[in-house]
Amino acid sequence: MSRRRAGGRVSLVFVPAGGRTRTVEMSQTGLRTLIAAFVLGLALFAATAASWWSLYRRASHAEELARQLDSLAASQPQVEELAAQFVEMERQLDQFRILFGYVDPPEVRLWQPAPGTTSGASALAADDRGETAPSAWPLAVPGFVTQSLLEGDDGGHPGIDIAVPTGSYIRAAGAGEVVEAAEDSVYGLFVRIDHGDGLQSLYGHASLLAVEGGARVRRGEVIAMSGSTGRSTAAHLHFEILRNGRPVDPLTFVAPP
Repeated sequence: MSRRRAGGRVSLVFVPAGGRTRTVEMSQTGLRTLIAAFVLGLALFAATAASWWSLYRRASHAEELARQLDSLAASQPQVEELAAQFVEMERQLDQFRILFGYVDPPEVRLWQPAPGTTSGASALAADDRGETAPSAWPLAVPGFVTQSLLEGDDGGHPGIDIAVPTGSYIRAAGAGEVVEAAEDSVYGLFVRIDHGDGLQSLYGHASLLAVEGGARVRRGEVIAMSGSTGRSTAAHLHFEILRNGRPVDPLTFVAPP
């Protein structure tokens, strides 16, 4: 293509390869208009391309966000399970802190006699006669069962051991009469309670006894404080339940908190 000017007009000559030459004449104003239109078209094309590119990037980002949301939704059950495990670990850590004396044990309340009655040698109140079976947890704190009942010809281990801090309140598992509150080379300071119907309970390795032989106690009444007397290597409560003189598994009568 070539351009020629003649008398204020412009001739555009198109010479195609192997074809016939063509000439187009137009004024200079028309040429400027054509050039301006061409430039404007390029600008519009560039703006349109830029807007479409921006929309494409936003659409891609939205798809990525949707994939991330789907991934988070799929992992939600695992997050909830981890949260539950964390809560359980905190609960166990609190129990270990209490057990080893790093924090004070939970506040507990001593049993108080009903109005008009006293503890010790007094008779059981009428509303306690149905609570003689040793079915209550024998401590004011949860503790940890570290040894279960082991039967054998040599006696095995006739009860359960519950690890607790020294000085924890030991409670009567059921109402009854204290038949022994003494000291033994194996059990250390211990209390034995007769609940009737051939059932007795024994609480060993105490650091302090709060009752004497012949006393009548109510279910949940504090009878001693835990310790490590007798044949013991650490503070704990040795808890036995006997039926007709033979040991039975205490966990068939009481349930740990």
